[in-house]
Amino acid sequence: MGEIITHLQSWVSLLPAFSVTNLIEVIIIAFLVYELLLWIMNTKAWTLLKGIIVILIFTLISAVLRLTTILWILERISTIAVITLIVIFQPELRKALEQLGSRNFVTGILNLDDDKTRTTLSGPDIEQIVKATMEMAKQKTGALMVIERSVLLKEIENTGIEINGLISSGLIINIFEKNTPLHDGAVMIRGNRIIAATCYLPLSENMSISKDLGTRHRAALGVSEVSDSITIVVSEETGRITVAQDGKLKRMPDAETLKKTLMSVIADEEEKRFSRWWRGKIKNERKADK
Repeated sequence: MGEIITHLQSWVSLLPAFSVTNLIEVIIIAFLVYELLLWIMNTKAWTLLKGIIVILIFTLISAVLRLTTILWILERISTIAVITLIVIFQPELRKALEQLGSRNFVTGILNLDDDKTRTTLSGPDIEQIVKATMEMAKQKTGALMVIERSVLLKEIENTGIEINGLISSGLIINIFEKNTPLHDGAVMIRGNRIIAATCYLPLSENMSISKDLGTRHRAALGVSEVSDSITIVVSEETGRITVAQDGKLKRMPDAETLKKTLMSVIADEEEKRFSRWWRGKIKNERKADK
């Protein structure tokens, strides 16, 4: 036993000196990396980051296989790539710097919004959404409703006017009533609440979209391309109902189809919640067995 302790001490002595200052530095760096990842996940930068990761993997494979020509090309365009990334992320970087200089920065950092405090969409909420959608479709009232899921859409929420009201068909219909201050733009739904109205959504750049589709459909498709949200669109011209999800548009011919589509959101959330609960239960049982 004494020999083992001696060996451990010799190995520890080979490590660099670690002081309280080093510990503080590690905590600060970890915190900054965590905040950076949160910022990336809450913006369209998350999609772009996945593309960058693919390029980095391709570069690593080229280095392992010693593909000198490809490495030479990548080395020459690396400087241009950095400048290009700055241009692409310019809006997000500007907003991040604005938040850094604002007095709400500390409260934003200490935001404790997690899965435990967030409510989820329920069956009665979906009934109210479907009821409002069918009524607006009948009256040919244009509408755009974004149901947030696991990917937070704070950036989009901040472009609108705060509502923070419980979901009801009457409230939804009143918001999208023609010639009212809140009818233009999208409504953001988080859990069982309508959190904002008149929100601006990113337009899809998919060139294969039918020319017959208007701005609402392009906006719905755009937000579905950068998040896992589900968006309901009511056409002002035809009264047709469409759902945008995973970068695709799907026609909803009747209330039952729309209800089943939205109920799948609850099923997915319940499955994720059960999975998290089950993993936590197994973890606690393992601790108890030790």
